[in-house]
Amino acid sequence: MTRVSRREALKRGLLGVAGVASGATVAKASALGVHTDPHAVMTGGLPAEAGIDPIAFVTDFDYGEVSRRPDGQTVREYRITAMERTIELMPGLFYPAWTYNGRVPGPTLRATEGDFVRVHFHNASPHEHTMHFHGFHAARMDGVFEQVPPGETFVYEFEARPFGLQVYHCHTMPIKRHIGKGLYGAFIIDPKAPRSPAHELVMVMNGFDVNFDGENEVYAVNTVPFAYQARPIPLRRGELTRIYLVNMLEFDLINSLHIHANFFRVFRTGTSREPQDFTDTIMMGQGERHILEFTYHETGKFMFHAHQSEFAELGWMGLFDVRDEGVAAE
Repeated sequence: MTRVSRREALKRGLLGVAGVASGATVAKASALGVHTDPHAVMTGGLPAEAGIDPIAFVTDFDYGEVSRRPDGQTVREYRITAMERTIELMPGLFYPAWTYNGRVPGPTLRATEGDFVRVHFHNASPHEHTMHFHGFHAARMDGVFEQVPPGETFVYEFEARPFGLQVYHCHTMPIKRHIGKGLYGAFIIDPKAPRSPAHELVMVMNGFDVNFDGENEVYAVNTVPFAYQARPIPLRRGELTRIYLVNMLEFDLINSLHIHANFFRVFRTGTSREPQDFTDTIMMGQGERHILEFTYHETGKFMFHAHQSEFAELGWMGLFDVRDEGVAAE
């Protein structure tokens, strides 16, 4: 693949808005091709075929089909299909993804501790796939040895526990390929005694190896690079914000989140009601997930991004738009 000079990369607009990019970043950006311009996402809107609407995704929770057992236990049933879908990451940049329900990330499943969870998983792809849930369940429900062949269905059943922020992902070998291609999602198990009211957001940190060389060329939160730079996430001044933050980035050892002009309380894996840290930057390995809580007391636009500058320059960057009124996703 033809490499371009740093000057040519700048001319094509392949650098992010964080500032001057490193040589390595320019080399990666040049691999995206002459038709890909991250700034087009910021100025021209979001790709029509992103696989998800990242603006809607942050507040989209799937509580399943709800029923009750004779003993009063809540039953939540979900229907998940593995399928292949070409998604448009940035204008003109298409990626052959493997998806749950046609989305990357898959839907954010949500239950309450003690609920009985039943997931009807159908494999509509030409490859074997599974769903492996973090949390407690029987060995036969672990999504490792029960490989689901193309065209077949498997039903996962377990009681939702422990409370906290869990994840699910395909556990078919080679796992790095199945995760890297998009088979993952967040799974929230709420405590029986509800957390305090907050404006809740889901952020799944991810990236894409668009030229299949075993390295990521673009980075994002919720799939679309610079999506929240193009359309900032609205927050209300003085209101508690709660982020369910998941790292499912493949091919890089560490990912991170840094917010500007504020600090957040960290609830590691969400399994404690007491925060373990108070900071403005958190580093996470793949599969790590934490709940973050913070409040802005000033209005304005505040940046958030990975604190690996290369990731930020290649898409993992956004803005909170803190207002006196209005928090609904636009």
